[in-house]
Amino acid sequence: MTHDLVTSLGPLLTAETSAEAHASGTEPGDLEQAVWLRLLERLEADGPPSDPHRWLRSAVRIEARRTRRTTRLERPYETEPADDADRDPEELVLAAARRRALRDAVRRLPGRCPRLLEALLSPKDLTYREIAGELGISQGTLGPERSRCLGCLRRLLAPEVAAR
Repeated sequence: MTHDLVTSLGPLLTAETSAEAHASGTEPGDLEQAVWLRLLERLEADGPPSDPHRWLRSAVRIEARRTRRTTRLERPYETEPADDADRDPEELVLAAARRRALRDAVRRLPGRCPRLLEALLSPKDLTYREIAGELGISQGTLGPERSRCLGCLRRLLAPEVAAR
């Protein structure tokens, strides 16, 4: 019975989450996973819903609203990590020098890597969605592009790190 319910709801859930995900600022897969979890909790507590299709549509909308609300209320940290207070001035100067060296290396990277890594290193703590919009690329391209850019950065920094 449960397997039949899951099988029959799969296509509807995929369609509903695809439609709601963009407006809630989340990935369709994340939204879909949250609704599957809600369904499993429901099955365990109360059994299957009397009208599964209606329940599913409602659950998708509830999860999308919850995600929007959570995103709106989340705030990035405004301060440096707490352990900076315990560091002596020499360690702070060395850390600042390492950050400058990293940013200099990032600026020497090819293509759109400098812009991508600067956005990832930004103190604004941008989301993937915001970074993709800023760079004018799809959000799905961001992960592979980030990996490629980090590989370039590693190769660029390898001789500098070895020289020290």
